[in-house]
Amino acid sequence: MARYNLEQHILCETFPCFRSLSPDEWSAAQPRLRTFPAKSALFRGEDAVEYALFLISGTVRISYVTEDGSEAVSGRLSAGDICALMVLSGLSEREYPGTMTAETEVTALFVAKGAFLRWIQTYAPIRNAVFGNILDGFIDIGRLLAGKMSLPLDSRLAGVLLRLTTEREPAARITHRQLAAELGSAREVVSRALGKMQKAGWIETGRGSVIIRQRKALEALADDVGDRVTDT
Repeated sequence: MARYNLEQHILCETFPCFRSLSPDEWSAAQPRLRTFPAKSALFRGEDAVEYALFLISGTVRISYVTEDGSEAVSGRLSAGDICALMVLSGLSEREYPGTMTAETEVTALFVAKGAFLRWIQTYAPIRNAVFGNILDGFIDIGRLLAGKMSLPLDSRLAGVLLRLTTEREPAARITHRQLAAELGSAREVVSRALGKMQKAGWIETGRGSVIIRQRKALEALADDVGDRVTDT
């Protein structure tokens, strides 16, 4: 019981709505706290049959395989976010349509899927928090998509490269194909854009990596993203 109390405390620090659960209800959910290294898959369709996941720390991306077999990124989660696909697939009794992959080291708490679905139906604070979180996510996605409609790919590419790196860690471990999935574009188009940046001396590309050489140049290019999204 002490372990369950610790795990419930950790979850409630990030998701306060779960404080309404009784100790017995919490124990019945069989909670498990796990840590995953960057680039590892932590949640797939087969996991969603049994568990619900709550992100305590770190960042994950959600991706799916398109009809032509390529990967497409459909969203991201940070600590405190609730995956809309997880909730909706559980309520509709459909398979989870994607994979969560850790972008950084991630700590996540897993509970039994049946318990989580029962919580949504039984506890108003949990139901309101879960669907309010999902609604906020949909609003943010709508704003982002509206802003991106008119954004050039090179500006979006610069923004992604900046997000994946820092001044101290200028190398991003990512392939051209993964960048294409991130941007919703073709690998060949992304490769041409990277080639132009490399020719300008802004970046250096290698096998499965991109190294930022002139961060300020990319920041100037990416500023166009923020300006246009704000104006939308």
